[in-house]
Amino acid sequence: MRLLSMSIAALIVASSISISTPTLANQDQLAANICNYVASDDKNRLRKKLKESRVKLRNIYDGVSCNGDSLLRFAMKSGANAVGTFVAKRLPASHLGKTESDGVTIAAWAENNGHSASEITIAINDRLAGG
Repeated sequence: MRLLSMSIAALIVASSISISTPTLANQDQLAANICNYVASDDKNRLRKKLKESRVKLRNIYDGVSCNGDSLLRFAMKSGANAVGTFVAKRLPASHLGKTESDGVTIAAWAENNGHSASEITIAINDRLAGG
């Protein structure tokens, strides 16, 4: 009886490991695809990838980093205005007002780094103002 319970426990552990590994690989691939679409300013492919993956941008935004930057910062640095405005419009205003990993909000970062006149910053400020 003890051998049977040990076998079942080992089977459960083995199956949970094999299920987790592909999921992690898929998440890494999704993040890489998102960063590529942001870099190339391809809003349509980004939307399609999110839809295919059945994820909402607001649910994964904090977990995706491109070259050490958030999606919005990376979009501003890349000049990806179409994707950046898309991302800004999909995130809740409360999320846009939060500080990022370095303790600075996205709007303050844009102002300090010469992106205050970009379309993305304008979209962010519109969302923060309630628009």
